[in-house]
Amino acid sequence: MTSLEEAILLRKKGKFVESNKMILELLKQNPDDAQLNYQCAWSFDIMEEETKAVSYYEKAIELGLPNQDKKEAYLGLGSTYRCIGEYDKAIELFEKAVLEFNDNSLKVFYAMALYNKQEYEKSMEILLKIIAGTSKDASIETYKKAIEFYSDKLDKKFN
Repeated sequence: MTSLEEAILLRKKGKFVESNKMILELLKQNPDDAQLNYQCAWSFDIMEEETKAVSYYEKAIELGLPNQDKKEAYLGLGSTYRCIGEYDKAIELFEKAVLEFNDNSLKVFYAMALYNKQEYEKSMEILLKIIAGTSKDASIETYKKAIEFYSDKLDKKFN
């Protein structure tokens, strides 16, 4: 088992501080390792130290990650930007990420950032389309077409 695997195992066991220390030590030896930067960002996030996570997420994305990790790094960084009040950065990042991955989890976090910028219509449209498109709830499925139709017409009055 590698040291990184050990650090991830510690995190899974809830030993966040120990895991973070181990990853930071590994980063001292390999500062340009995208995966280590990503894992370090994640470790700060899980400890609710969002501002410390930002630079590690940014560097991991810049250095290049495999697609699944990159998608999750986009989600982590965008969510972190949103949590620290950097709404414009969050929106810009989520727009890029959604174009690249077309993933519903990214869209939901994008909608949250839009909400924070008081872009309620666009936020609700995204969420309603996701609900209509993914829900297996029988009562939602019954009204799927109506939910989709009204998703971008919430302020429209019909006569």
